[in-house]
Amino acid sequence: MRRRDFITLLGGAAASWPFAARAQQAAIPVIGFLNSQSRHAWRHLIESFLQGLSEAGYVEGRNMAIEYRFAERQFDRLPALAADLVRHGVTVIVTSGGDAPARAAKAATDAIPIVFVVGGDPVATGFVDSLARPRGNATGMTLFTATLELKRLEFLREMVPSLSTLALLANADNPRFADDVKNVREAAQLMGIADQILTARNGNEIDIAFAALARRRVDGLLVMSDPVLFSERDRLVALAARNSIPAIYQNREMAAAGGLMSYGTGISAVYHRLGAIAGRILKGGKPADIPVEQPTKYELVINLKTAKTLGIEMPPTLLARADEVIE
Repeated sequence: MRRRDFITLLGGAAASWPFAARAQQAAIPVIGFLNSQSRHAWRHLIESFLQGLSEAGYVEGRNMAIEYRFAERQFDRLPALAADLVRHGVTVIVTSGGDAPARAAKAATDAIPIVFVVGGDPVATGFVDSLARPRGNATGMTLFTATLELKRLEFLREMVPSLSTLALLANADNPRFADDVKNVREAAQLMGIADQILTARNGNEIDIAFAALARRRVDGLLVMSDPVLFSERDRLVALAARNSIPAIYQNREMAAAGGLMSYGTGISAVYHRLGAIAGRILKGGKPADIPVEQPTKYELVINLKTAKTLGIEMPPTLLARADEVIE
């Protein structure tokens, strides 16, 4: 074979490779993964999601592909990112990082199945008709975080019996902000606790909130459920330690990062179930027939090392009820 003929043949083969790759990809299901935060902040939860998928028989790069879209906290990008996934013709859209991605996906399509994880009531927000029978093209997981905020307040009071002034740190952009804050404030008033509201939508505003917190000299801090605050867990824990403020957080990840205590769902287990539900749909299941799931277990995690640093004597009754003690 002449060199020129060889080069021509090689060039033709190379040109066909992208088409072959696309044809191969077209033969396997594609998941569109839509998240309001960053891949870095969600990396361990994505691993749990992939584990749930693998147990359902789907492995990324082998018999399933994923198109990832991260809004990097720019919530106004979510509608365009959701529309882009629809244009790509994905098999199912998985949303995470709050209610906003689910809302964007629902607005973008009523045909492609959607699997969501949200913090509020998906019936009240219109994502599904009912938990048992979603009916439309969406199903998934709900955390119902409103009830957890009240329990967190009770645990913080038990940890710090002298608690009389409390700061609530919340994201005012969170759709549940007003309702969640109202519920916690009412409970605090019944317990004789004076509260102050601090809001933060990003890392810079968290720094500003803690500067105000240092001036006000509160007895404790309740960090409310929110994807942005979850993403900023290392910053929150470091600032609470610097200001010697007893605080309770959303999830184990925050206590593991050095937070005093946390109470909430095992979020990694939630994403594992999210993968299982997505796998069920890839096998032909319809969202309308798959009930929305709720976590069945909530974890109380106490960081004993942090408690000692803050000079807090741990109540034995609280320690005995902890699901995990970090020493």
